[in-house]
Amino acid sequence: MPASTQPRGVFAAALTPMNADFSVDIERLISHYRWLLDNGCDGIAVLGTTGEANSFSVEERLAVIEAVGASSLPMDKMMIGTGCCALPDTIRLTKAALAAGADNVLMLPPFYYKGVSDDGVFEVFSRVVEAVGEDRLRVYLYDFPQMTGIRFSPDLIGRFLEAFPGTIVGIKDSSGDIDNMRAILHRFPDFGVFAGTERYLLDILRDGGPGCISASTNLTAPMAAEVYANWDTDRADALQESLIQVRTAIESAPMVPGLKAMMARSSGDTDWLAMRPPLMKLDPAKAQALADALAATAFRFAEAA
Repeated sequence: MPASTQPRGVFAAALTPMNADFSVDIERLISHYRWLLDNGCDGIAVLGTTGEANSFSVEERLAVIEAVGASSLPMDKMMIGTGCCALPDTIRLTKAALAAGADNVLMLPPFYYKGVSDDGVFEVFSRVVEAVGEDRLRVYLYDFPQMTGIRFSPDLIGRFLEAFPGTIVGIKDSSGDIDNMRAILHRFPDFGVFAGTERYLLDILRDGGPGCISASTNLTAPMAAEVYANWDTDRADALQESLIQVRTAIESAPMVPGLKAMMARSSGDTDWLAMRPPLMKLDPAKAQALADALAATAFRFAEAA
């Protein structure tokens, strides 16, 4: 898949608003996605780690996918998370994403068993692609070894590209290893390597990558968009440094509870604090400490949805 036709820019690994009973608040979810697109995001990663997808049943995820597809959201800007531990679940969710109008899916490897071989991971993705059987499917590998215990090695990526050209087209690299991202980009120039954090947005753009897919762009999308728009100008380094300072402040708290606490603070909507156990909301002192850390940077809250 030529790099010129791939999704590019700043993607938010979007939060999932919930009701008090921990069910997904579909109306607020759609509203939040629109707000992100209106405030600097070029796309939305739906049902990822930040969206608490692995705390939802398959039926709940199918309901989200169907609702997003039935909305007026631009489906070419959606990248839907479909990777599960069970192969049939991954196939079912991937088919649902395509049926909803989203060609781009972000796929975790099956992450329960550790120490599995590249052959085993290759077999899983092969069976998904073959079972789905749609030429318009575009798979982005989700490399998050801190959570999965599995890495997509360059050799494995090469096997995917040889076996499924034009179908397995990119990766979200959440390893935090910029050298690994660069190595993949340099070995496979047309492979879409998204940094899993805006901390490396400028680095990845300068190395020819498409952008970032990040949890914290739920808050920092306007700042990240400014880096993306100015990456090849003399403003880029200063803009990126400000963005890194904000990301560092956000990392001082657990990511999902911290982001939801700040969304609640910026919007005045305490419903944002709901998240499904085992995740728990920040206590007030930690939420205040996070707000204080952000206040010491160039970050300013955008008007929330």
